[in-house]
Amino acid sequence: MLNHDQAGMPADFFRAWNQGLHPDLYEIENRALDREGLVWAALARLAPWAGRVILDLGCGTGFWLPRYAELAASVIGVEPDSELLAAARARPGGASVLHGSAEHIPLPDHSVDLVHARFAYFFPSPQNDCSAGLAEVQRVLRPGGSLMVIDNDQHDGEFAELLEAANASAGQGDGGYIADWWKARGASTEHVMSSWTFDSAQDLADVVRMEFPNGAAEAWLAAGPERVRLSYGYALHHLRKP
Repeated sequence: MLNHDQAGMPADFFRAWNQGLHPDLYEIENRALDREGLVWAALARLAPWAGRVILDLGCGTGFWLPRYAELAASVIGVEPDSELLAAARARPGGASVLHGSAEHIPLPDHSVDLVHARFAYFFPSPQNDCSAGLAEVQRVLRPGGSLMVIDNDQHDGEFAELLEAANASAGQGDGGYIADWWKARGASTEHVMSSWTFDSAQDLADVVRMEFPNGAAEAWLAAGPERVRLSYGYALHHLRKP
């Protein structure tokens, strides 16, 4: 069972500074992600979910749940922020949305075929041990099932440059450490270069400022005030359960 504090959140919960505080802006960000479909194609090739049970771990407001439902036999969303659950449950597609977290997944053993964690929980660093969440994912996965972690590529693309300017590795872990952490656990990592493509320059600026509230992106924004696109590298960590 979940151990909750008085606000109804898991005791080890920390609200995300982006989606948790700015769900409307995060919706715009989600619409901008990977319009080329390159990341989706890689995910489907590495661990297809057609006809399978898929868990979106840290599903937030559930933006991606309807897309999974197009092919999956069943879709489950798990989200620790109780303030985002209503929006996730209102999405079309019939996904089951549950209150839980990576360390406390409210599902039986061996109950899902595939887990996706998209910019959620798995930010390993010397100060942040993600082993408990990984063990919990392994518990709910069926034999032969897969965990796919969608993360930032910290080396290639304009977004990686912004991450470096903001010293994001101090909070999200160093890219080299993250790669070694996954390799040590038997995961493979594939890098995909895609983009954020927005409908307006204002949308891009608003989202970038949300992601970098410390002002680290201001010089980059000022150098291209009309831009609606930035290159964005993804790191896809794939761990298959024996």
